[in-house]
Amino acid sequence: MPANHSTVLRSVAIAATAALCGPLLAACTSTPKDASDKAAAPAAVTVQGIAISSRPDLAAMLPADIRKAGVVRVATDVPYPPFEMYESEGSKTIVGIDVDLGTAVGARLGVRFDFQAQKFDGILPAVQAGKFDAVMSAMTDKKEREKAVDFVDYINAGPGWLVGKGNPEKIKVVTDVCGRSVSVQSGTNHQKILEQRQELCRSMGLPPITVLAFPKDSEAQLALRSGKVVADFLDEVTAVYVADTAESGSVFEAVTGKEAVGETSASPIGIGVSKSAAGLKEAVQAALQSLMDDGTYGKILAARHVPGIAIPKATVNGALD
Repeated sequence: MPANHSTVLRSVAIAATAALCGPLLAACTSTPKDASDKAAAPAAVTVQGIAISSRPDLAAMLPADIRKAGVVRVATDVPYPPFEMYESEGSKTIVGIDVDLGTAVGARLGVRFDFQAQKFDGILPAVQAGKFDAVMSAMTDKKEREKAVDFVDYINAGPGWLVGKGNPEKIKVVTDVCGRSVSVQSGTNHQKILEQRQELCRSMGLPPITVLAFPKDSEAQLALRSGKVVADFLDEVTAVYVADTAESGSVFEAVTGKEAVGETSASPIGIGVSKSAAGLKEAVQAALQSLMDDGTYGKILAARHVPGIAIPKATVNGALD
């Protein structure tokens, strides 16, 4: 949502096996009896049809308490498809791009990434309070957020508009929303970008944008459905996904590209890692890079139909602002 991108949906604890044992995962790790067992021979995990084994050298980089527990507690805001969403109506199992990549990183480290639902604007405070070890929620890496957590950047994504089917309000260029009402998820980078767009409207002598911020992007979408707003501002990946899948593609349409969203480049989205977990950031970075290097990372994104958001290197704190 990220800072750069989004506007679509951001506490439910997930059972230990639920984060790994969904239809997306053909195998699950068993819980070893002790840390030495985990490092020696953890079961392989399958993500999007790809078997992923741990590397003891990378597992050894983890903080001792996490290595012993075998779990990294991960906060995520659900739903924000296709990054994180519930498997089905009424399900507590979280699936999506972030779960795929997080599960893969955990498998490489010989631990389980346990995804738990948390409201987006409360995620960083929860990590700082020690409730979670990390956050993986399509969160844009921003300098301000780097004060709270360290980011291991794993994809790049830009913003987009979600509009009604057929784009009835003719939102084609960024100034088309000046003087109009739009929705956005609160606490996201997209909300900040809209504040910058206000300056653009003023500089061109146009009336300001009326920005309606909602705790979840699903609520921002409802505002669009009901006609309270002419568009919802969010990640372009999410905008396209929702447009394609909501009621079989009959409700929404995505408007993307620089002309429509304004001067803003794709921003790094990262895994936010607790600053108090010494060694976790380095372990996550090394595991992610290994997945990039052996092709697993690219295959997972391709399976999710988003190969274009891939990056070649797992950078740390690479915020563009």
